[in-house]
Amino acid sequence: MAITIRAGGPDDIPVILGMFDSGVEWLVAQGRTEQWGTKPWSADPRAVELVERYVTEGDPYIAELDGVAAATLTLTGAPGPYLRPADEPERYIHLLASDRRFKGHGVGAALLAHAVEETRRAGVSLLRVDCYRGGDGKLVAYYRSNGFTPTEAFTFGEGNWPGQVLARRV
Repeated sequence: MAITIRAGGPDDIPVILGMFDSGVEWLVAQGRTEQWGTKPWSADPRAVELVERYVTEGDPYIAELDGVAAATLTLTGAPGPYLRPADEPERYIHLLASDRRFKGHGVGAALLAHAVEETRRAGVSLLRVDCYRGGDGKLVAYYRSNGFTPTEAFTFGEGNWPGQVLARRV
């Protein structure tokens, strides 16, 4: 199966929300509800607004596997409002998600490699991302396996959601 990466846009918002819905369903089936909760993102107005904002204000990308949208991420110039920007120019990864039907096909890693190239092409040497650091720690380990180094832990929101910022020099 061939992976291709294309620029995304507002027309992809329903597909992106579907990827998050797929992820929530997968996590819930494993009893792992702390990361994204139990409600589909497409049914949560705040999540829909978040996806709409990042996709329209950032640079979204879609990884396709044999022409089928399989994963997504969006690049911007700064983290979300819950974190401080870096002290230098940066590119920041938001909304990395995959349709769980394509788990294990390398679509997430292909998107992360694309983000590295886009960051380099922009003349920026710092690429950062944040993720859920709770549970079994597999998400942090995933980013580490893709060349990122943990830099700072944080908590967010009323439930003290445990997050981890990771960085990669490009």
